[in-house]
Amino acid sequence: MSLKREEIRILCQTNPDAIIALIETYEARISQLEARIAELEARLNQNSNNSSKPPSSDVFVSKKSQRKKGSRPVGGQKGHAGRTLEMVENPDKTISHKVTTCEGCGESLEAVPVIGSERRQVYDTQPITVVVTEHQAEHKQCPHCGYHNHGKFPDGVEHPVQYGQILKTLMVYFSVFQLIPYERICVLFSDVFGLSISKATIARALKNCNNNLADYEKIVQQALIRAPILHVDETGFRVTAKRQWLHVASTGLLTWYGHHKTRGKGGTDELQILPAFKGTMVHDCWGTYFQYDCHHALCNAHLIRELAGVSENFRQIWSDQMNELIHEIKKVVDSAKLQLPSINQEQIADFEVRYASIIEQGKQENPVTEYIRPVGKRGRKKQSTPKNLLDRFERYQKEILAFMYDFSIPFDNNQAERDIRMMKVQQKISGTFRSEEGADWFCRIRGYISTVRKNGRPILASIKDAFEAKPFIPSGSQKSG
Repeated sequence: MSLKREEIRILCQTNPDAIIALIETYEARISQLEARIAELEARLNQNSNNSSKPPSSDVFVSKKSQRKKGSRPVGGQKGHAGRTLEMVENPDKTISHKVTTCEGCGESLEAVPVIGSERRQVYDTQPITVVVTEHQAEHKQCPHCGYHNHGKFPDGVEHPVQYGQILKTLMVYFSVFQLIPYERICVLFSDVFGLSISKATIARALKNCNNNLADYEKIVQQALIRAPILHVDETGFRVTAKRQWLHVASTGLLTWYGHHKTRGKGGTDELQILPAFKGTMVHDCWGTYFQYDCHHALCNAHLIRELAGVSENFRQIWSDQMNELIHEIKKVVDSAKLQLPSINQEQIADFEVRYASIIEQGKQENPVTEYIRPVGKRGRKKQSTPKNLLDRFERYQKEILAFMYDFSIPFDNNQAERDIRMMKVQQKISGTFRSEEGADWFCRIRGYISTVRKNGRPILASIKDAFEAKPFIPSGSQKSG
């Protein structure tokens, strides 16, 4: 409603109540616009330190770290061995650099005895060459019965000409672990080995490796289902130029990846791990995970970033207080873990009381307002960012403080985030998978490589073992449920 100056003057004289109603309407509208402006400004101010946005989305600005200052000094700690090249006692090759002439007077020193020497060692490699091995299988005909006998070729030698296991291992290693695109792998093989390979050759190597890991993957899936603590996460994943979702389930020693066209329960059900899991699932509060009948724990690293965002963008007191409380509880828990199985009940009760008090402070800062749903609109009531976060802290107190009640539960979900990070790097390098099959190969092989690394095994040797149908199986993974 828009009135001219003269119309307002007349209205003041003839209908004061209408003026009051008009002012109230304007005040309500101003409040709505102010809230909207605050919301948009908060969205513009979001970065990876105060929200769930990934670091890759940040612009180059100096950011305040959420990490609290520790007691140890910056840099290498006392007793840390460090890494540097060291001389070996028995080098593979020794070259003697003789002194034959005096640099001072020019006299010959051929017959002068050596009084000392100085050693320097150079680490390098021999020029890389491909060795072609020919296998010859004899044919013999038995003179007694006439049977035609054939010599047996070794396992894996199946074609007249083929690449060996080591070269195929390198193709998989460069593609899945080092995330080098097919075309650049072809160039690398040409430059390093003098071989002209095709993208189809790389794809066949990946397919072969993937097929040999089918039984391994089933074993790992069952081990993850039996795990007491399971980290889960999901992220966007492009396959055939369409958005899909990459899901990860992992522990400190195991990693499994899968992809699906949906992010929700339909997708996670089809991936088969979560429906059977009964331990504690650590996640980032995605609603799908709460639909599973197991214990839950939330990632406090995510929550701390969101608390920082509310403090920075909305100037609220409760978010600062909750941030400090969560850090204080973590400090107490970390200290107690060194000597005790848990913190005492008095401390727990005190933390719970303070937590509830902060929630009440938040409610005072974010009072409930009457909500009139717009005509034709459906869905949940729209709330401000601080109110949404406050509601989450109130509803999921047990899950947020799970690390306080049970020391075996981690403070955050960094395990899953670390496991999913390199998958995002792959998308940044290559953009998309050109087939569902290629995405399947990558997920299974990358999960295997991640598990191999967590268990301290050499990657190249483990990929070669997979080609030889004897992949690494983590200790304890084959135990029955």
